Amino acid sequence: MAKKVFAWSPVRKLMKDNGAEMVARDAVDALIDYLEKLAKVMTNKALEMTRHAGRKKLTLNDMDLAMKIL
Repeated sequence: MAKKVFAWSPVRKLMKDNGAEMVARDAVDALIDYLEKLAKVMTNKALEMTRHAGRKKLTLNDMDLAMKIL
């Protein structure tokens, strides 16, 4: 299994802070998997914006555009 990018405890805390009194480990793992996949998709879309603009540095503007598109 590949090492996770998102730390388990903060994700669990986020879930609990949003009303989940008890959170199963596999539920946290599922959310982390989803967030990692979403982050990859968003980054790739933002990179398209970066390259289209003829730049190398991905900016906040690129991320904003990617989030509006997806």
